[in-house]
Amino acid sequence: MNNVLKRVATAGTMSAVALGAALLAAPAAHAAATGSLTFTPNSGNDQTLFNVTTSAACAGGTNVQEYISGGNFPAMTGISPNTPQSQFQTDPAGGGLILNNIAGNLATLAQNAGVQLTVGTYTFDAICKNAFGATVFSDFQNTINVTSVSPVAWTAAQSGVSTHTAVTASPASPQNSGTNVTFTATVTAASGPAPTGTVQFSDNGTAIGAPVALTNGTAAFSSSALAVGTHSITAAYAPASGSQDLASTSSAVAYTINGVKTATTTGLVVSPAGTAAQNAPVTLTATVGPNTAAGKVQFTDNGVAIGTPVPVAAGTAVLTSSTFAVGAHSFAAAFTAADQNAFGDSQTAAPIAYQVSAQQSAATGSETISTTVTPGALTISVPDGQVTLPSPVLNTNGDLFTTTGALKPVTVTDNRAGNPGWTLSGQVSDFSDGGSHGINGENLGWTPNVVDHSAVQNLTVGAAVNPANGVALSDTNAGGLKGSQVLATAAAGGGLGTAHLAAGLALNVPTSTVAGTYVATLTLTAI
Repeated sequence: MNNVLKRVATAGTMSAVALGAALLAAPAAHAAATGSLTFTPNSGNDQTLFNVTTSAACAGGTNVQEYISGGNFPAMTGISPNTPQSQFQTDPAGGGLILNNIAGNLATLAQNAGVQLTVGTYTFDAICKNAFGATVFSDFQNTINVTSVSPVAWTAAQSGVSTHTAVTASPASPQNSGTNVTFTATVTAASGPAPTGTVQFSDNGTAIGAPVALTNGTAAFSSSALAVGTHSITAAYAPASGSQDLASTSSAVAYTINGVKTATTTGLVVSPAGTAAQNAPVTLTATVGPNTAAGKVQFTDNGVAIGTPVPVAAGTAVLTSSTFAVGAHSFAAAFTAADQNAFGDSQTAAPIAYQVSAQQSAATGSETISTTVTPGALTISVPDGQVTLPSPVLNTNGDLFTTTGALKPVTVTDNRAGNPGWTLSGQVSDFSDGGSHGINGENLGWTPNVVDHSAVQNLTVGAAVNPANGVALSDTNAGGLKGSQVLATAAAGGGLGTAHLAAGLALNVPTSTVAGTYVATLTLTAI
C-alpha cells in the first residue's frame, strides 16, 4: 500500500509540473481520432488509479502528450508532458503504448487543474507529436462518463470497431431427421480489415460444438444429428486477441427437423354393399396399412363426421350404425397417426356412394323362411414356402450383385358371407446368413401377376415395387418390400372364389456383402 501511495504522489507531482508547459502547446480543438484508448480499470471513483493504452503504435512522431476536456476542464487541458515513446511499454496484446506516466485519478487531475468535478462526459486524447510538440501525427481518443459526484462514479466508454454477425442455414428449413445441415456465420466490421477470431454456435441457448475460427470473415458448423423439433440457432463472435473489433451476436435463426415418416394407406368397405333399408345396420370398415400404424379413423358421410374418431386395432377400425337417413350417402374414412414423427396420415382414395331406401308400409301376411349362412373364411396357402434365388452376379456397371427369380404361386380362397373383398400384401424381413452378416430387405422388389382366378372375381394387380439400389443393412427408409406392399386386391362384391397369384422377384446385393447363404422371410397377409 505504501508503495502505491508513493507512486501516486510522484505521478501527481509530474502532472502538476507538466501542466503549465502542456497548456502552451495544447491543440486548439480535438483532431479527428485515428485510434482509441482503453482504460485500466474501465470504471471507478475519483480515487481510483487508472492507466490508458493506445489501440496501436504512433503512426509518425517520436513523442506522446495526453489531454483531458469536458466539465470544468479548459478544452485540451494537458495532463502529461510531451514524452518520448521509448519511455512507454508496448502492449503485447494489441501493439499499442501503455501510457503509465499518467498513473493518476480524477481527484488528482481536477486538483492539478484547479477545477471541480461535475456530472458529464470527459474526453481523453493521447496525441503523437514530434519532439518539439508542434506537429500532430495521430490522435487516440476515448471518453469517461461521470454519473455522480457524491460520491464520484465513472465508467469508460467501450472502444473499438463495431461488428455485425449473421447466420444462414443450408439446406433451408425444414428437413428430415438425419439431414446434414450447415450453419454459416458471416462477421463484418464497420471499418478496417475482415474480422478475425472465433464464432461459437448455440442451439436454443446451449453451445453446439467448439468455437470455430473465422476464415475471411466466415465460420461454419455442420451436423446431421439435430434432434427432431424446432431449433433456435445463434452465432456469437469473439474477436482475436489484440483485435480492435468488438464482439457481436447474431439474431436467432429458426430451424425445424422433422421425423422420417412411414406412408400409410386407408381403404374402406361398406356392408351390406351398395344399399340398405332404412333403420338397417350399416357397417363401415376401414383398413389402414401398414397394420403397425397406431391412430384413429374419422368416418364421414357427405363430408360430415360420423361420431367421434374410432381407434385402429391391428390395422382395422369399424363403425356400425342403423340411423342413416333415407337417401344418397357418400362414405369416406381418414386416418390420423398417433405418432406424427413415425407415420403419415392418409384417407380413402374416393368416397363410396351408398343408398338408404325408405321402408315400405303395407298390410301383408307373411311366412318365415329361414336358412343359415355360415360365415365362411378367407384362406391363403403356398406350395412349400421355399423360394431359392440363383446366386447374384455382378451387373454391367460393376457396382451391384443382382439376381432374379419368381414367387411360387399363392392360393387365396374366399367364401365369406357378404363378399367384402380382400387385399393380399407382402412384407419381407432382412436377409441373414445366420451370423453377423445380412442384406437389407429394402433391396428386394417384385412385379405382381395373376396366374388365374375365378370368373366372378374382380381383381387388381398391385404395382411393381423396385428393389433398393443395394442399400446398407443399417438403412431405415422401408423401401422395396421392407415395407408392406400390395400383391393383389379383390374389390368388394368381387372377391369370392379362388385366385392363384405370383410375382417376379428381383434382388440387389451390395458388392461389400461377404459370401454365404442368406435367408429372409416374406410374410403374406390376406385381409
